[in-house]
Amino acid sequence: MEQTQERKVKIRIENLYKVFGRNPQRAVEMLKNGKTKDEILKKSKLAVGVADASFDVYEGETVVVMGLSGSGKSTLIRCVNRLMEPTAGKIIVDDIDVTTLDQDGLRKLRRKKFGMVFQSFALFPHKTVLENVEFGLEIQGVDPEERRPKCEEALQQVGLKGWGEYYPANLSGGMKQRVGLARALAVDPDILLMDEAFSALDPLIRTDMQDELIALEERVQKTILFITHDLDEALKMGDRIVLMKDGAIVQIGTPEEILTRPADDYVSKFVENVDITKVLVASDVMKKPSPVAFVKDGPRTALRKMKEAGMSGIFVVRASNWELVGHLTAERAADAARHGDKWIDHITSADECATVPMDQPVRSIFAMVSGNPVAVVDEAGILKGVIVRGSVIAALSERGEEANV
Repeated sequence: MEQTQERKVKIRIENLYKVFGRNPQRAVEMLKNGKTKDEILKKSKLAVGVADASFDVYEGETVVVMGLSGSGKSTLIRCVNRLMEPTAGKIIVDDIDVTTLDQDGLRKLRRKKFGMVFQSFALFPHKTVLENVEFGLEIQGVDPEERRPKCEEALQQVGLKGWGEYYPANLSGGMKQRVGLARALAVDPDILLMDEAFSALDPLIRTDMQDELIALEERVQKTILFITHDLDEALKMGDRIVLMKDGAIVQIGTPEEILTRPADDYVSKFVENVDITKVLVASDVMKKPSPVAFVKDGPRTALRKMKEAGMSGIFVVRASNWELVGHLTAERAADAARHGDKWIDHITSADECATVPMDQPVRSIFAMVSGNPVAVVDEAGILKGVIVRGSVIAALSERGEEANV
């Protein structure tokens, strides 16, 4: 995600505390005076869940809150929609301070703004798949004639079209989680809260669900607050990561920032065994696409550009907007020049031109850069950069990694 600072803040969490026990405000004051979570528990029998957490979530962004067991991540997400009552601090959703709402206002906000997906699926075994998906709309009082098409659309979005009349017992774990996701989507919430949503799934199913959620987010553009204890999942899913320890936030950043610029020894140890190629994408390792040939060029002009750059081939673009047309080898250009051809458009090959999007993970590009350079293009097919084997190795070396390519 680019330029988050220019986007609308959807959720703002300010100095949030959650303490469990009698008279929890005592622990807030102790935390402000520098006492640790363990010291507070020993002295006051109060358990600190969240300690002075502050961060923003931008509209359309996926923010992953992660940490080990007991770090406070699940407590934090439950404070956002007040399934747990915060001890202190503010939670602002679209300029509404959730902590100030009465029960009626909170109920209305939950119905309008939030959809929640749990680790345990939380399906009703006696209801059909469609009835489970309808549940949120049913409690909102939506007429059956109106809610049925919305729920069928939600099932189609998660790949369960045609499964509406089955019961949860007939479904696999991954399918049950899709039903939970469809139920959240059916109410058309602005925000999805996902608490360890994929943790109970087998690894292969979990990977599939991660991929499907990423693809779904591209289509529906929801704001997602995603909780996980799994670093690989956080790196894959998050536009940004909020890393917690003992109830406090220790670092906030993009996946690459977390890996390459850890805030302290705890974060360094947390990420030390991660393969950085899971985070680096094409735009991180590409070089400026120069020189290039233009469709209007002749073969001798293209050959001259290749000779000056010491290249055996060249990318061909349209001069007006740098839309990628294909790749031209020196052999084809030389043959065309011998035959007196004046243009290179008919000898430019699109089939031999390997392309990747700007957000393509580097780990999937390694095999592609063993021969010709790889073109990096945007959604409109505009040439943005070129990747060669050397640029991949150099980028990894700058981050202190060994490139096993």
